[in-house]
Amino acid sequence: MSPIDVQPTYTELNPVSIGSTITQLKRRIEARFPGSGLSRVAGELMQLAEANKEVLRQLRRPLWWLRGLIGLALTAVAGIVLWAVAQLVPVAGNGLGGFADALQGVEAATNEVILLSLILLFLVSLENRFKRRTALRMLHRLRSIAHVVDMHQLTKDPDFALRSTEATVASPERTLSQSELARYLDYCSELLALTSKLAALLAQHQQDVVVLSAVNDIEVLTSGFSRKIWQKITILDIAEMGATDRIREDRSGDGSAAGGTS
Repeated sequence: MSPIDVQPTYTELNPVSIGSTITQLKRRIEARFPGSGLSRVAGELMQLAEANKEVLRQLRRPLWWLRGLIGLALTAVAGIVLWAVAQLVPVAGNGLGGFADALQGVEAATNEVILLSLILLFLVSLENRFKRRTALRMLHRLRSIAHVVDMHQLTKDPDFALRSTEATVASPERTLSQSELARYLDYCSELLALTSKLAALLAQHQQDVVVLSAVNDIEVLTSGFSRKIWQKITILDIAEMGATDRIREDRSGDGSAAGGTS
């Protein structure tokens, strides 16, 4: 069984649980806003969640062919060092001339060791570079879908749901009621949060500074988008509380008037 598909724990994010949450959110959006663009965005995020699982498998899977090359390079370096030692030992007692000839051979071997060591360092860093490129490619897609979610909430202005404002020929179509608008904005916030969690999965078992920085950028981005959304939701909540208070005052006023005329 793949480590991606094991039973979830409570000490780390689990891609299976995140994927099921996105699927459930997609159903909720489709049920309340059937055929909406936001439901299609949720469907795209579901596909990204599946692709993210495969990326996680790639990041956690060793590149055996590359590690084989590293092993060959290590063997070559060790072989050259042993050969140099073997050349020095027999000529150590043959006088200064034999020792000088051996040193010339050892100098050539040293150059080979330096070259192979540089190749070894390059091969050691190559696996991390391959995995970094794979992670950054997925993070770019997650960053893009976060901007798409933000575009869907951009025209959802609570002012138009709270009071009737005459629309112009260039105004976007606004058909959502106050409660529907609050629910729509809440769904946008949830999509952004789940996008951030998909990005965090890529850094959960990675220590690459570049990947960690890219993940942090996405978390900052989605948090900023969510703050804008919750400002709109707060306006709607305050307006709803104000309307509720007015209804209570009207009812209490009607009760007082009825008591006075009885």
